[in-house]
Amino acid sequence: MEISGDFVGDVRAGLAALGDPQRAAGQQAYMKSQLPFYGVVTPQVRALVKGLAKAYILDLDAIARYSRALWDEANYREERYAAIGLTGLKPALGQLELVPLYEHQVRTGAWWDFVDDIAHRICVLHDTHPGETAQIVRQWSGADTFWLRRLAIISQLTRKTRTDVALLTELIEPNLSDKEFFIRKAIGWALRDYAYTDPDWVRHFVQTHALSPLSLREATKHL
Repeated sequence: MEISGDFVGDVRAGLAALGDPQRAAGQQAYMKSQLPFYGVVTPQVRALVKGLAKAYILDLDAIARYSRALWDEANYREERYAAIGLTGLKPALGQLELVPLYEHQVRTGAWWDFVDDIAHRICVLHDTHPGETAQIVRQWSGADTFWLRRLAIISQLTRKTRTDVALLTELIEPNLSDKEFFIRKAIGWALRDYAYTDPDWVRHFVQTHALSPLSLREATKHL
């Protein structure tokens, strides 16, 4: 598509052009979203963002600025998906400067689709800045919003042998008694994911910790 010089405007125009009103209604119902949808699927959102970012030659500062604008001024949910998609571009990946933006998005988005996508960004940070990121997620594990606690718990998904199991334990233990569904699900998910790498460690963990039935069921699904 032709660019207008207004990045945010071009993202919106691109999403509108790709939109499918019939799909949009189903998406909004499924996500229980107050924001309406254009009716654009995730791969299309990512491709649009990547193409426009290449055309505009965005650096880290521009990515942060446009991501915040798309997020805060969103009229449709896919605009927030685009905001998160921007932070997955090469200049932004693994950059600690974006942590306040991620926290803002989690606090104001407060739903699983946003949080679970942002978790991929924190996973990269564990590799690029392990010490600093460990301290950040430790703080999040006791946050006043359970969405940040969920983010902390699932922040090492897919790390496999790079998983810091001592840190994972630190993040899970303060949340074991939480009755929130999304926390219990996150605990089970994090353990199930690591079980593919070290099933014995996960077996020992579930035997020595009082997990909720949901967390236990999820953690041991493939053991």
